[in-house]
Amino acid sequence: MAKLRLKITKGNEIRYVSHLDFAGTIERVVRRAKLPAAYSEGFNPHMKMAFASALAVGVTSEAEYLDLELSEEPEIASIETRLNSQLPAGIELKSARYMGTPSQALMAVVNLATYEIAIPLAPEATWDTVMTSVSNFNSEVEIIYIKESPKGRREIDIKEYLAAPVTAKLAPENQSWLSLSLSIKITPSGSVKPAEVLAVLTGSYGLPADYGSALIHRTGLFVSDGRVQRSPIEL
Repeated sequence: MAKLRLKITKGNEIRYVSHLDFAGTIERVVRRAKLPAAYSEGFNPHMKMAFASALAVGVTSEAEYLDLELSEEPEIASIETRLNSQLPAGIELKSARYMGTPSQALMAVVNLATYEIAIPLAPEATWDTVMTSVSNFNSEVEIIYIKESPKGRREIDIKEYLAAPVTAKLAPENQSWLSLSLSIKITPSGSVKPAEVLAVLTGSYGLPADYGSALIHRTGLFVSDGRVQRSPIEL
């Protein structure tokens, strides 16, 4: 058995595809590329594939990682060629690498995600009001947010999951749009979604921007020890 780690994208063309459908698409690509994927045993065998962190519907990404177990070990160049011939629009293979044995599961080691949020400013917005909102948010020690899920409602402290202060700048290509940068921890006890951070910024801290038109893009997933950030494919 060999563990193949892939870095792929999720582009605008498939922004609204769910994580389950995204994973199903990758499975079909692997089969059509005729890679020697390994399968579980039992009545309903499934492809041995695992993602680092599920991406919310509507969020794009330039750095998604998945592990795929193979029963053989084809050359990386051959794998890249075969996958690239089958990938649909919106998914691009950035890199591929065999991982040593033993290697930890992606979900066990990836603990940091970075995001860029592009959001249109309100007509009355000024740079001073933007910076006041962001500064007031960053200066808080604790920000309680009611998180709703199929399991019910619970309170979380948003600041507990932010690895760095939120930063803001005007989008270089369109000065009527704001670009926010977020760095979010992924922990065994949970995390916070960038959309939830944005909801608090606009709803509770007066960020003068159109929440409903925000475009969220995941720029990276990392293994971080608090000082050094490494890509999961570089481990």
